[in-house]
Amino acid sequence: MKKLIFILIPLLLVACAPPSPPATPTAPINPTTSAFATIEASPTIPLGVTTQPTVSPTATPSPQPATPASSLFDLDWDDREPFAVGLTPSEQGALASRGNASVYHIALRLSDDLTRLEGREEVRYTNAEDVPLTELDFRLFPNLANGKSEITNLAVNGKPVEPRYGLQDSLMVIPLEPALQPGEQVVVSMDFEVEVPTEPGGNYGTFALLDGILALAHFYPMIAVYDDEGWNVEIAPEIGDVVYSDTSYYLVRVDAPAGQKVLASGVEIEREEGDGREIITFAAGPMRDFYLVSSQHYEKLSQKVGETVINAYAPPQKAEANKRALDMAVDAFKSFSTRFGPYPFTELDVVGTPTLAGGVEYPGIVVVALDIYDPEIPFFEMATVHEVAHQWFYSVVGNDQIDEPWLDESLTQYATLLYFGDVYGPKGADAFRDSLERRWERIDRADIPIGRPVAAYDGPSYSAIVYGRGPLFFDALAQKMGEDALDALLKDYYQTFKWDIATTESFKQLAEKHCGCDLTPLFEEWIYNGKD
Repeated sequence: MKKLIFILIPLLLVACAPPSPPATPTAPINPTTSAFATIEASPTIPLGVTTQPTVSPTATPSPQPATPASSLFDLDWDDREPFAVGLTPSEQGALASRGNASVYHIALRLSDDLTRLEGREEVRYTNAEDVPLTELDFRLFPNLANGKSEITNLAVNGKPVEPRYGLQDSLMVIPLEPALQPGEQVVVSMDFEVEVPTEPGGNYGTFALLDGILALAHFYPMIAVYDDEGWNVEIAPEIGDVVYSDTSYYLVRVDAPAGQKVLASGVEIEREEGDGREIITFAAGPMRDFYLVSSQHYEKLSQKVGETVINAYAPPQKAEANKRALDMAVDAFKSFSTRFGPYPFTELDVVGTPTLAGGVEYPGIVVVALDIYDPEIPFFEMATVHEVAHQWFYSVVGNDQIDEPWLDESLTQYATLLYFGDVYGPKGADAFRDSLERRWERIDRADIPIGRPVAAYDGPSYSAIVYGRGPLFFDALAQKMGEDALDALLKDYYQTFKWDIATTESFKQLAEKHCGCDLTPLFEEWIYNGKD
């Protein structure tokens, strides 16, 4: 057991930091020589109100035409072999059981100065709902982060279509004619061009080129989630996460300037080099998102734990902190694998970036702010461990991070509390619990429910309630159920909702099954009380 040598302090996971100076852009991609040159974009059409049609019980709907093969990869849409290397042997059954998951094929070219992206995306979508769909909704998140995403050559099953745009051009609505019936599939294809900001944009600089580090969060056109609300789309508040997504499969070919270390969700399966460029192919899935980060200056440290290689990347001036980041990630990995269930992937990356958040989670890869990359800063450990915990809760077990952030943020804070107990003993757990109490005390321990959407909080209350009071709910739940029953619940929760999306109600039902009791009073006190 390690010795606890610091006193934890309650800082925001979205801690503010001074913006980094903008990088100096060089020449953009030449559209006449690009491998993904495109024609003029389709005109923007105002977003209207859309509804699903009422289908006559006697009507015979017209079927969608046959889905075209991929033009980017010589691979059948149902071929899961490239993804097997990224999953541990015990988890490869997911490849056969996730037949309805979307499959993304993406070819991406980075400009020499890293400020522009040109890409081709083809994605096969299956209607896994019980109603016909008259549209597909895609999100263009760069348009909310001081960048720009433009779409051309949009087609559905090879037929050109014109989209509608909304939510500050971050929503692209693609009409489906005929409607996509339950169980049917379509292939949506498009070219896309993206401008990357060179100063911190929206969502804490997670999509930007800063200090020579290219961070590409949510850079590609992404299919939204269809749930009990229909297409669940909104502009997320700036104080929280922005993406709510299903698990999918990603094959991504990245054409980058030579010398760039390109890191991404999933695993590298192919590499070619020549003419001052390098072409790297990644396979990721089933994963909830695809993230990419690149720099010429990253140094790598690695350690294998069981069937998973854990990598830590940071610039050379952060070498000591990078060693510490690897050690913390390894300890967290062991703690959570034991407590919740095995990590399903063969690789996990921890990367230092100039993000203005303390840390940010992505499937298979987490980032921590270089401003706190210092073994002497207590928040460095807290942020690193918290983001690793998200690999279990957000990445594998999903939830609506915009409307029910407590399900992943409060739970990963509680997981961090468990880590401090596992690594440093009871004193470590007590120290971290005290930091949670102090965070809540910043707003005088206000009796604000933890189960509200992000938009219902301001910045101080979001930190104090979701990150402070929220994890203390699990202490109260342990007192009600017993610690052994809570441990069993969290393992069952991880297995039951693996690859899927959990809700507050589904968590409550599973918890009541484990305790054999009515948890409504406890949920009213902590989660529902006063909820809008």
